[in-house]
Amino acid sequence: MKVILIVSLSSYLINVPLGMWRVRYKKLSLPWFVILHLSVPIIIALRIYLKANPWFIPLFIALAVAGQMTGKKLAMQRKTKK
Repeated sequence: MKVILIVSLSSYLINVPLGMWRVRYKKLSLPWFVILHLSVPIIIALRIYLKANPWFIPLFIALAVAGQMTGKKLAMQRKTKK
């Protein structure tokens, strides 16, 4: 259970700053795609290293998307305050 929690939190927390960074680039541009997928190898490596059950992959993907969305919202809030 600890393994699932570690990979889940990592999936979310790694993607928050990436979501904030992604906002700076034009949607569907090359840098936008690179930033969007930058966390994937890290999360896969962590999942394999910790031997997390593959049944939880949809959860890790959902949390990565949630992290990207949270980062985007934080960046937009920061942008409107300036």
